[in-house]
Amino acid sequence: MQLISTSFADQQFIPEHNAFCKVDGATHVALAGNANPHLAWSDAPKGVQSYAIICHDPDVPSKPDDVNQEGREVPADLPRVDFYHWVLVDIDASVNEIAEGAYSNGITPRGKGGPRGPNETRQGLNDYTGWFAADRDMNGDYFGYDGPCPPWNDAIVHRYVFTVYALDIAQVPVEGKFTGPDVLKAIQGHILDQASITGLYTLNPRLRDR
Repeated sequence: MQLISTSFADQQFIPEHNAFCKVDGATHVALAGNANPHLAWSDAPKGVQSYAIICHDPDVPSKPDDVNQEGREVPADLPRVDFYHWVLVDIDASVNEIAEGAYSNGITPRGKGGPRGPNETRQGLNDYTGWFAADRDMNGDYFGYDGPCPPWNDAIVHRYVFTVYALDIAQVPVEGKFTGPDVLKAIQGHILDQASITGLYTLNPRLRDR
């Protein structure tokens, strides 16, 4: 399989209008466009009954001590963990493209609804659900796509890996408020092929100005 995007090129920076946050000179960050990027895939194997899409950031700090703290920087050598930005399943086998903004276009405080998504798809919870859990204004269930918003003082550029999975099942056996790890576990043994594209993003002005 092959996966491309007209929103950004593989290993290149994701535009602000596809991100959850953008750089702000006064407050470090501001809310951004949050439109899901365009994705198109080809050369799928025979026997596909549905597709699933997962986007994750493998570069999230494992400890929050230095995150977004004035006068400090999240060290590059800090161990990193996964953060899931988009979990989408039950994409019909006849589909091979998703338009930019079709599943998300703008910020939805307290999260978009789900799991039912456009075109008979289902969307899982992304990890902003946990990130905003203690925020009185933003807490809620964040279904579907919400884009990049890495720490503004992180010493590394974050990677956002979009993967399309071609599956031999019409529906992924997950229910309710499912997550990225739930889907990855459920589709084991059902993946006929997969393809990925990686976008980059940072809110650290020192890294953006290189």
